[in-house]
Amino acid sequence: MEDSEKIMNTGQQSPKTAAKSKDQMLSGAAWRTGADMIGKILGVIYIIPWYAWMGRFGNEANSLFSMGYNIYALFLLISTVGIPAAIAREVARYNTLDDPNMAYRLVRQMLGVMLVLGIVASGLMFFLAGPLSALVGGKDSADLIPVMKSLALAVLIFPSMSVIRGYFQGLNQVKAYAMSQLLEQIVRVIWMLAATFAIMKLGSHNWQNAVTQSTLAAFIGMLGSHNWQNAVTQSTLAAFIGMLGSYAVLFYYLQKSGNLNKLINPGPVKSKINALEIFRSTLHTAIPFIVIGSAIQIFKIIDNSTFMNMMPWVTNYSHNELLVLMSYFSANTDKLTMVLLGVALTLGSVSDPLITEHYVQGNRRELATLVGYNFQLYVGFMLPAVIGMSLLTKPIYTIFYQIPSGLQSSLFVFAILQTFLLGLYMIVYPPLTVMDHKRLAMRIFTLTLVIKLVLQVPMILIFHTYGPLLATTVSFLVGVFLFIRKLHELTHFSIKNTVRGIQGATLLTGFMAIVVIIVEIILGFIFGKSPGRIASVFIAAIAGGAGFYTYLWFAAKLGLLEKWFGPRGLSLRRKLHI
Repeated sequence: MEDSEKIMNTGQQSPKTAAKSKDQMLSGAAWRTGADMIGKILGVIYIIPWYAWMGRFGNEANSLFSMGYNIYALFLLISTVGIPAAIAREVARYNTLDDPNMAYRLVRQMLGVMLVLGIVASGLMFFLAGPLSALVGGKDSADLIPVMKSLALAVLIFPSMSVIRGYFQGLNQVKAYAMSQLLEQIVRVIWMLAATFAIMKLGSHNWQNAVTQSTLAAFIGMLGSHNWQNAVTQSTLAAFIGMLGSYAVLFYYLQKSGNLNKLINPGPVKSKINALEIFRSTLHTAIPFIVIGSAIQIFKIIDNSTFMNMMPWVTNYSHNELLVLMSYFSANTDKLTMVLLGVALTLGSVSDPLITEHYVQGNRRELATLVGYNFQLYVGFMLPAVIGMSLLTKPIYTIFYQIPSGLQSSLFVFAILQTFLLGLYMIVYPPLTVMDHKRLAMRIFTLTLVIKLVLQVPMILIFHTYGPLLATTVSFLVGVFLFIRKLHELTHFSIKNTVRGIQGATLLTGFMAIVVIIVEIILGFIFGKSPGRIASVFIAAIAGGAGFYTYLWFAAKLGLLEKWFGPRGLSLRRKLHI
């Protein structure tokens, strides 16, 4: 009762305190957004030199890299089990109750729990590297084993690092959180590119080693090897090196703020806490989010394992040739589509707390309006991006990889268009989970997964490289339809108003597409039919920029900017002088 009163009294903020809280929130949002944006840019730009230095093994290397990272990303999701958010919540609660020492003790205990979890997860990934490699890479997958083992190092330290990030999030010290993420990406990219250049340009050209090696001494020793397998190994090792950099930043901010000594030797506490109990309750709550949220990752692993194992039944392709084909429909496209999916994830993360708030308060009308608005905003963002990238496939693919063949172009377009559906999935499933319908969401996910598994093998055997994409498209169409239907049953959002808003975005996208096509044709006369990388940069920038401005211009003229962004849309319109 006393705790409740403290929380209620804390909630009655003075205008000065409220303004300070608002400033903290805006500052935190700016740091997180800025760090995330820079990280995403680095995560895309590095591909250009990395792929080029791999030479004729670029596609094989990218597939090997992607197969290892898909397993690694799933292990990271499982090994953290929603703990960072739980830590942030508990730290904020105990600081509100004026018991910061309890927060210190909680973090210290959870560090021990997550260290053990990291050791277990890392050990599983390391010792199961052989079976996992055979699962996702086929019988000739020995070159994937060192990649898996190198990634196990990152899995070892990530769970405990996530506890410290959750601690800073709970204190609303987002700068430390954001800087740790940013430095992790910077160090990772630097190590990856330096190792790849050293191996492929100064050494033995062993691309597998460039994707894998696990020690600095091994890296120095490989300067004479030029082995592309070594280059791939070093590139995945970069995840571990990046996390070391991130850890260093977190410890720096702990020391700078004076919290490191308090975490090591916390003072007397007013409350009682059981870290294992928090872990168990968090695990129970987080499992549906983890499972449903990892659907795309799971489907990618299914694609890897079935394609590499089933294609030898109906073709005579070698292992390396299959790696090349898989890069066409998966690895090469994933690097770019993940940026688009990041937009969907951001939109979802912004709307979920608001949906939760209106649901708990029983504001059904506001909830329905918000859900319908979320669909319109998603289409307004994602549709022009997907269509624009599809129309600019040739210059974009040339910039990051090489001048595409007909098969590469068609698979890239398919994957880009499919991203719209995958992103929609990331928008529609969270509202059900936050509205206490986790079991239903799990059933829909299970049905989606079953459809994928049933269709996968026959689709691959009949359509080859198009098979995995087709199976994913059909399964997600069913899943997204069921999620949307249930959302409508729960919220009764206006289908008419939502469709009307979507029609506006579709019309604008049509105008944008016409401009992009015309500009691209004109530039084609200037740069020729097969422009190189530099010319492709100009084509993508000029045609894409013209299309983007056209979209904004029509959106402003039709009043959609104000509808989507409110006062910010009006401000944007003024800046564009429209």
